[in-house]
Amino acid sequence: MKKIEAIVRKTKFDAVKEALHEVGIDFITFYDVRGVGKATQARVYRGIRYDTSTIERMMITFVCRDQFVDPAINAILKSAKTGEVGDGRIFISEVKEGYRIRTGASGDDSVKGEND
Repeated sequence: MKKIEAIVRKTKFDAVKEALHEVGIDFITFYDVRGVGKATQARVYRGIRYDTSTIERMMITFVCRDQFVDPAINAILKSAKTGEVGDGRIFISEVKEGYRIRTGASGDDSVKGEND
């Protein structure tokens, strides 16, 4: 099993969510995140200086079986890409074990969908 974390533009979140659903990733966790990139800018509006160096993005996290890793990565890459700086990042890590609380299923069975 793998844990995939993707940081994407807020404007691309719905497209990424749909693309993941199409490749069989039906459960994701997501939340608003902020980060700081190389670009540091300050804008002035009505005499007040605003720091715009923090970047608002969405973090999408899910655990999937190994067979879904490549399709999920490709879905994120295609749906989140704008070709501009700041499209985001994808991180993959190994998951040692997982359990489904309701049934007690473990391992791959803990992330298997009802229809698998």
